[in-house]
Amino acid sequence: MKENKSVIYWLLTGCILIFIMVLVGGITRLTHSGLSISNYKLISGTIPPLNSQEWQEAFDLYKQYPEYQKLNYHFTIDDFKSIFFWEWLHRFIGRFIGIVFIIPFSFFLIKKKLNKTTLKKCIILLGLGAFQGFLGWYMVKSGLIDRPDVSHYRLAAHLITAFITCAYSFWVALDLIFPERKPAVLEFKKLLRVALFLLITQIIWGAFVAGLDAGFIHNHWPLMSEGKLIHKTVFIEQTPVIKNFIEGKSGVQFIHRYLAYIVVAIILYIAYKAKKINTTAMQKKGVNFLVGLVVLQFILGVLTLVLAVPLWLGITHQIVAFLLLGAMTFTLHRFSK
Repeated sequence: MKENKSVIYWLLTGCILIFIMVLVGGITRLTHSGLSISNYKLISGTIPPLNSQEWQEAFDLYKQYPEYQKLNYHFTIDDFKSIFFWEWLHRFIGRFIGIVFIIPFSFFLIKKKLNKTTLKKCIILLGLGAFQGFLGWYMVKSGLIDRPDVSHYRLAAHLITAFITCAYSFWVALDLIFPERKPAVLEFKKLLRVALFLLITQIIWGAFVAGLDAGFIHNHWPLMSEGKLIHKTVFIEQTPVIKNFIEGKSGVQFIHRYLAYIVVAIILYIAYKAKKINTTAMQKKGVNFLVGLVVLQFILGVLTLVLAVPLWLGITHQIVAFLLLGAMTFTLHRFSK
């Protein structure tokens, strides 16, 4: 570990920065700030408007697109500044992450601090980062054509790529922190992989809920409406039926709600199975973190829904999802060969 300390710090710093970016991205989404910057300038866009003329030019550009014309036509320039800030900060952090990944990577490459295996993993990591940046632009573009909102599919792709990039960066760091590992418990490892798949699927549907503003309806629990699961005429809105579960607000919320029960159940089952095998201290910690975080996340999900998505609670719910994926990554790594 000592010879790789600088590389480990670099990778973990990247994880922290991605975490901050996801946090700011959540605020950007919940404050409806994501379409405030209508053009993409990689270098010059780093500096925000600095005087009244530049602010007016940015505001005039914003007025040319659907969000202002259909939703925010009552905005003053001060209103515009408040949403501009979050989108600008989100993009600024994205640029900063690019610098933090590329410059140290080049340094480690020149100094030959990366062995062949780690080098391949870092190249994949850089590719994921570049793809994430592209998806951000691709997502924003969908809200600048004819409707004042981004595609929930593109939002989900943008979010889950950020989560996966962070998880992979964390995994590579763990490979360097724990170079020696015991043989895997194959049955347990498979169970953790299933749980990871379900968790990633749940995060994707969470992004669908956010993208469609589906958290603002059916604000009851445990049933979706008072006294019943949900009325059929509300639930089945589109044909084929499958479209209701990926494009309909009620159907998307239904999947996100009941998949949460499955995720909780499988993690509790993992904890139960872990008690029946010999585990290391790190493996026990990983499982305990999983249980604690999934219970907290479930409670936050219920409160977020019942209270109709207050900003602070929506952000907290997203943060804990991020931490839960980190705990799943750590636990899977500890049980892998």
